[in-house]
Amino acid sequence: MAQRDYYEVLGVSKDVSEAELKKAYRRLAMKYHPDRNPDDKKATENFKEAKEAFEILKDKEKRAAYDQFGHAGVSNQAGGGFGGGADINDIFGDVFGDIFGGGRRGGGPRVYRGDDLQYNLEISLEEAVSGTSTEIRIPSMVPCEVCDGSGAKRGTSPSTCSTCHGVGQVRMQQGFFSVQQTCPSCRGKGKVITDPCPKCRGQGRTQKEKKLSVKIPAGVDTGDKIRLSGEGESSDSGGPPGDLYVAIMVKAHPIFQRDGADLQCTVPINFATAAIGGELEVPTLDGRVKLKVPPGTQSEKVFRLRGKGVKPVRGGAVGDLMAKVRVETPVNLNKEQSDLLMQFHDAISGTHAQKHSPQAHSWLGGVKKFFDELRS
Repeated sequence: MAQRDYYEVLGVSKDVSEAELKKAYRRLAMKYHPDRNPDDKKATENFKEAKEAFEILKDKEKRAAYDQFGHAGVSNQAGGGFGGGADINDIFGDVFGDIFGGGRRGGGPRVYRGDDLQYNLEISLEEAVSGTSTEIRIPSMVPCEVCDGSGAKRGTSPSTCSTCHGVGQVRMQQGFFSVQQTCPSCRGKGKVITDPCPKCRGQGRTQKEKKLSVKIPAGVDTGDKIRLSGEGESSDSGGPPGDLYVAIMVKAHPIFQRDGADLQCTVPINFATAAIGGELEVPTLDGRVKLKVPPGTQSEKVFRLRGKGVKPVRGGAVGDLMAKVRVETPVNLNKEQSDLLMQFHDAISGTHAQKHSPQAHSWLGGVKKFFDELRS
């Protein structure tokens, strides 16, 4: 019986990628594997056929020979079922190795990067707006100075793990899958320490306080982070250290609140200034500025002082200062002041109320209309 085309067997086109080739073979292997189809000779034959096709097409040289000469070009290289090629564990190691953490052979113990650290730094609004430099002290795990990070007592050295033979991983058989797992004896390090260092107790690392200088760029805000590369935890497997992230927290300010690039503040004024107008001194982060208040200014009126805000750290225009005036009612008046205020009240009441208090007059008119409609 003539052999079927390998591409046809796997259900792929001739320009199939390596990833798609593996995916197609995996699908067929799961479907026809003998463990899933006991006593099914047809399924076994299909599995052998798929395995042979995959063994040829996954190899670039064999695939090129097959594309040029067909089966004749690879007649002495095909796997021929379970006999001529790799065993079943090798086959599934190649196809599924990436799922379970890498191939079966070679390499050595895995090397991991050290952990990242975060330091919460509280700064003032002035420092956030203008930028600053500061020193911080952080506790961090660093290589042990006594054993140079090996974890073994001085004069000794770690020995190769007898369980994984220094690879750091062991292969476990689960049904027809061969699963690679971290070695339980050495925890993936590939080495075991029989005589640990007394200072670090075999960990290879000790805690030490580091002093670092941090430059805070102008315009930062709460939630921004500054990365200090390589200033995190050291690795316990010989890898590079992690990074340190300095998380910015801006303290509440007694005068200003920040809203993105803008600053906000509330300025109390007396009702005389609000009524007849005048000038106010308004604080900014650059110093005091004069604010002209027009006559008849109402409470909660917002004045915009352009360019008196913050220049964002990521670029963009400088924000503004939004100064909101709040008319303050006088308190603790003496009799003379109360009498003068009453005279003022009488002068603007009566026939003059609509002219001097238009909002109050309009509101009272609305109230009167509301009750008139209720009675009608």
